[in-house]
Amino acid sequence: MSLSVDEPASAEPERTSTIGGSTRFVPGQSNDQITVVNGKVQLGQRLKDLWANRELLILLTRSELKVKYKNSVLGYVWSMLNPALVLAIYFVVFKIIAKNYQPNFAIWLFAGLLVWNLFNVAAMSATSVVVGKAGIVKKVAFPRELLALSVVGVALVLFAIQVVVLVVAMLIFGVSPDWSMVAILPLALVTLVTFTGAISIFLSAVNVYLRDTQHLTEVLMMAWFWGTPIVYTFGQISGELAKYPSLMWMKYVFLSNPITPITMTFQRAIYGRTQYTHAGNVYHVLPNWGVGSYAGLLGVVLAVSIGLFLLALIVFGRLEGNFAEEL
Repeated sequence: MSLSVDEPASAEPERTSTIGGSTRFVPGQSNDQITVVNGKVQLGQRLKDLWANRELLILLTRSELKVKYKNSVLGYVWSMLNPALVLAIYFVVFKIIAKNYQPNFAIWLFAGLLVWNLFNVAAMSATSVVVGKAGIVKKVAFPRELLALSVVGVALVLFAIQVVVLVVAMLIFGVSPDWSMVAILPLALVTLVTFTGAISIFLSAVNVYLRDTQHLTEVLMMAWFWGTPIVYTFGQISGELAKYPSLMWMKYVFLSNPITPITMTFQRAIYGRTQYTHAGNVYHVLPNWGVGSYAGLLGVVLAVSIGLFLLALIVFGRLEGNFAEEL
């Protein structure tokens, strides 16, 4: 609780109390202005507070970006050089050294990495964001969920920069996207941001109490990466499972990974093909579904992500009350 006195108590004193973003006036008490951070704020009020403080979210995101590139000569150019170098390395390793015969494999891979980098950067940064901002968390009253959402904002900015690199690479390699699928990429991005926001809010709160969360998240994210069809194709998994009819149910378990449908949508739209031919053999990289099927799958993931986002806000609210003591 922070207490600031505006003027001496009067004969008819009045107290102003701000609880979870709402303000009330209590007559007959002192004229002190009291700000109370209450972890029991209702979910609806939390959502209203987040919307009301959207400008603060932009400010926090800008602050995170400034800190990231503080005293850097090249600044944001590093965010372009890094993915460009990664793209070049993947091209050399998988195309030249490993002799991968999938056409334009580097573009395929980078399309998946676009999704993963946004998710991974935000989730990993979120684990320490509340602890790292302990000073303002203990002294200033504001929706603390914004701290976690600000790192999602940073990941979005880096995502946009990486898209520029990808577009340039597509022009160089002569790869054309599937324009009918490009139309649902905004839906895929909204789904990704919603799911990433849910995970980020949850991790940011839990790490305040369990500092091992950050290290555990690093391990889990590594396993999660290899459980998502980025380096390999979804067609490879389906092809192997097709050899064992009793295991075909595992394909749906594979699709239950929320990042998988999002990744597949980006790959389908950007890579522009579902199969290729080599040495007379046809290799399937993605299901030959129509736009409606991909959009429907994204709709399911979005609905689940919204539910997880609301649940994350509830968990954050339950844990927020003792942040000051834990920090």
